[in-house]
Amino acid sequence: MQVTFLGTSSGVPTRARNVSAVALRLPQRSELWLFDCGEGTQHQFLRSELRLSQLRRVFVTHMHGDHVFGLPGLLASLGLAGNSSGVDLYGPEALEDYLQGVLRTSSTRIGYPITVHRVKEAAQQGRLVLEDDDIIVRATPLTHRVPAYAYRIDQKPRTGRFDIDKARALNIPPGPVYAQLKQGRTVTLEDGRRIDGRELCGPDRPGVSIVYCTDTVFCEAAVELARGADLLIHEATFSHAEAEMAFQRQHSTSTMAAQTAAEAGVKQLALTHLSPRYAPGNAVTPDDLLHEAQAIFPNTLLAKDFLTLDIHPAE
Repeated sequence: MQVTFLGTSSGVPTRARNVSAVALRLPQRSELWLFDCGEGTQHQFLRSELRLSQLRRVFVTHMHGDHVFGLPGLLASLGLAGNSSGVDLYGPEALEDYLQGVLRTSSTRIGYPITVHRVKEAAQQGRLVLEDDDIIVRATPLTHRVPAYAYRIDQKPRTGRFDIDKARALNIPPGPVYAQLKQGRTVTLEDGRRIDGRELCGPDRPGVSIVYCTDTVFCEAAVELARGADLLIHEATFSHAEAEMAFQRQHSTSTMAAQTAAEAGVKQLALTHLSPRYAPGNAVTPDDLLHEAQAIFPNTLLAKDFLTLDIHPAE
């Protein structure tokens, strides 16, 4: 999977950072998933190498404007392009009313199907938000001023490595049959032999896991959702010195994000959703927040707009 940060500021955009949006590219299926869609996100697409035409799903964490004000415009532009087969939206209860209200009052017509999925019950009951042949998506309620949800994306285990030497030793002719055997399927050859592909493949290999967690103050639910993830994307709105403000506004500090990562045992932490007060040149800068987090969880990076991370499965 490939993650691209399209917006890493909280509340309002700055010269260097737009408001929240993270793109998840699934190269093997030519799909793009979007997590939150702050104002100006479609402009960020234009400045990136991502293709809006590949957008298939949008996951919204909560209904604050810096996470949803870009959604109607982006969907409208996608409709004008005329090359979308449909988009599924996932989010809080109010998402559908908000979107339909904007589209209706602006006389905007979308020429492709849009389906809205409410995640509240699935998040509260521990049910899956989405499952297909390759991927599972879960959600959990966070602790914020309005209903908010974190999302976890898990790639299902992949079939183990195909032993081509063993296949040749069995006199299996190369060709399309190899592709079926690599997927662990049972194949009947022209000579009548039935070959179980699983016997030609090594142990299953784990897929990639990514967690997107914003907006919230530190909470155990986020820790549980993130356990063992390859990448945790977590808000760090405030510095450690402003923890009291973080609790009042129900946001996280850099150290809360790091604590979540450490307790969950994730492999890497990416800090995002930084307050504009920490712009370079101010008394406290984004690098200071990074150092605070790294003191607790060393494998932490600071997200910036257009930063792209390739997340590879463990071998």
